[in-house]
Amino acid sequence: MNMHASSLPLDDENASPLFGNAFGLLGHDKIELMLRRNLIRALSPVAPSQLQPASLDLRLGPRAYRVRASFLPGKGRTVEEQLKMLKPDEISLKGRGAVLERGCVYVIPLLESLALPVSISATANPKSSSGRLDIFTRLITDRSEIFDVTESGYFGQLYAEVSPRSFSVRVHEGSRLNQIRFRRLNSQQLQRTDFAVDDKELRKRHRQTPLVDGELNLRGGLVLRVALSDATLESRIIGYRAQKHTDIIDVDSVGTYEASDFWEPIEARADRRLILDPDEFYILASQEKLHIPPDLAAEMVPIDPAMGEFRVHYAGFFDPGFGYTQGGQPGARAVLEVRSHEVPFILEDGQVIGRLVFEKMAEAPDVLYGAAGVSNYQGQGLKLSKHFRMR
Repeated sequence: MNMHASSLPLDDENASPLFGNAFGLLGHDKIELMLRRNLIRALSPVAPSQLQPASLDLRLGPRAYRVRASFLPGKGRTVEEQLKMLKPDEISLKGRGAVLERGCVYVIPLLESLALPVSISATANPKSSSGRLDIFTRLITDRSEIFDVTESGYFGQLYAEVSPRSFSVRVHEGSRLNQIRFRRLNSQQLQRTDFAVDDKELRKRHRQTPLVDGELNLRGGLVLRVALSDATLESRIIGYRAQKHTDIIDVDSVGTYEASDFWEPIEARADRRLILDPDEFYILASQEKLHIPPDLAAEMVPIDPAMGEFRVHYAGFFDPGFGYTQGGQPGARAVLEVRSHEVPFILEDGQVIGRLVFEKMAEAPDVLYGAAGVSNYQGQGLKLSKHFRMR
């Protein structure tokens, strides 16, 4: 994308009147402001439905590149320069779109690009629907040595690395697989990497407004435990395992596919255990029901690798208002996307499986999760992605 000198990003002095003195994650209204001031640019108009309470959905551009392997450009190179060296196959995503094959890796320029001031950085994550389809999606930026992190002051194109793991999928120009959050920092915070709300404050928050429906268990964030009991989930089905040989899934189709054609339901066992088979993908749920307060956002972070031979939760953003109920009690479970590693691993009901790390919003957003537009997962229990219908 060509960016002309006449549209350079705001410097911090000019940015302050726009964003005020508030620091933290930027909400819906401030992301709108970034769009109006060309801090976020796009090759086609951004749709209102892309704006979430604390994030922006990113869209695939008109072409994709099939590459031999995942890569990062490194400090001295752009993604485009790296792609030229790799000589990838180019695939058009226009019209009917294209199929991204299971097990292959693709790099796709996005329709959005950034021109951030020094006071704003960003982080990305797969959307919930992408994670529940086991589509491994990461953000890449030019001259970067890390995925999913956009440094403060970044000026340039955005790319998605996309690798379907369980199902081959059809994508289109404009399909939304990942999302980005923006964080405004003061001058003392520019070198920080940890912005989590500490356990002491979370305990105080929980006394005021419950964060979970049961016991509060904190360990550098809210500890979550896996539910493998029909008594907890009030259903014999306590999870789903992805089938190996299925039809293609169009990521833009909602409520189109029979769940039974793609997923094997897992029934509760008397011993309340589940053996994770190597290289299998599972959808499970947390024991806890959650509520994210309006002035906080949260992210699921994986369990310490030393505690288990599996990965949990590709898609980790939880927006302000998630799990809200009229009665004030937490009302939505965390859905867990789980993949075992090299060896079988036994999960037991109530086993610690992840942490929910909270971060402060710069100010409470003007729109909360579930309050406007389509929120497919508000009030969820164990739930597959929006693409499937259940009998």
